Amino acid sequence: MSFSQHEISADAREAIFHQAARLAARFAETAVERDQRGGTPKAERDALRDSGLLTLIIPREYGGLGAGWQDTLNVVRQFARVDSSVAHVFAFQHLLLATVRLFGRPAQWQPWFEATVRERWFWGNALNPLDGRTEAQPDGDGYVFHGSKSFCSGALDSDMLVVSARQPGADKLLIAAVPSRREGITLFHDWDNMGQRQTDSGSADFKQVKVAHNELLLDPGPLSTPFSALRPLIAQLILSTIYLGIAEGALSEARRYTLSQRRLWPASLAQSANQDPYTLLHYGEFWVGLEGARLLVERAARQLDQAWRQGEALTADERGELAISIATAKVATNQVGLELTSRMFDVTGARATSAALRLDRFWRNLRTHSLHDPVDYKLQELGDWALNDAYPKPSFYS
Repeated sequence: MSFSQHEISADAREAIFHQAARLAARFAETAVERDQRGGTPKAERDALRDSGLLTLIIPREYGGLGAGWQDTLNVVRQFARVDSSVAHVFAFQHLLLATVRLFGRPAQWQPWFEATVRERWFWGNALNPLDGRTEAQPDGDGYVFHGSKSFCSGALDSDMLVVSARQPGADKLLIAAVPSRREGITLFHDWDNMGQRQTDSGSADFKQVKVAHNELLLDPGPLSTPFSALRPLIAQLILSTIYLGIAEGALSEARRYTLSQRRLWPASLAQSANQDPYTLLHYGEFWVGLEGARLLVERAARQLDQAWRQGEALTADERGELAISIATAKVATNQVGLELTSRMFDVTGARATSAALRLDRFWRNLRTHSLHDPVDYKLQELGDWALNDAYPKPSFYS
């Protein structure tokens, strides 16, 4: 069973996007101040809870909105234009719902979906497969998790956590879904980075945390089939969408500033800043780069919906084709976004560097993201495809 068996109606889609636009406008009002402050965006998270949009990807038969990935990612992109931290935790809500769906049994994820709708659960991330400091020790028919995790995005103020642990002596990653307030779990307010300052991507401690057998995602388990291996691709496309939204937000802010505040350089022969040929050249280059990135992201989102509808019938080659499309979109949005968020100051001028405006937040947010998953390795995978017809091997990052 897929998340969205039927297309949502045009009226339902319009209502979703209207709600998202209203929230985005609200987030934009305080985005600069909250970027400076950091910490947990509690009011914004509660607004998302109240909106019902946390259930976007949950099928209607479980009380959710039943949207597909294209519509869900369009909402993520809309939020990322004004506040990529809130967009991040919102997007990871749906990534983590996808995780329990892809790695677990219906008897597990169906009640979790229903509770997410009923209790307005926010899901947090403590999976981080690269951080192997948490170990799993057998305890009856379950396990005890003990150790630490870093980069636990959205864990603070969450209701459920997806957490991973390694079994000593075994090359096996155990993944479980547990209540965030379970005894032995401590979530720290220690995220103070230059970018993505309100994602709460800090650390967590697990001290003898009991994990029941029915909380472990074992069947089919992580990356065990082409369908379950969609999880990392969803994560990669979420990041690509956030990058695109950041770049679009940066262009919008640059345009507003150029039209209202930019002063004409004395040597220019133009009559106004918005007619300066060099300024127009920059905007033309921004537009071309963004249009290419948009098309790649939108194509990948359509392909993801197609793959999702196939369920367990999805083949390894079909999964591989999707991996290539998403890797291409990831590289493009990364490169275009970093260039635009830096070069936007060429069209806004020295006054735009005022700390009060915090226009640098677009670059800081995207650069922070990009360092967690270097595109050099995506380019290597794409090169292997272009030269050797080799699809990327499924992993938590491909």
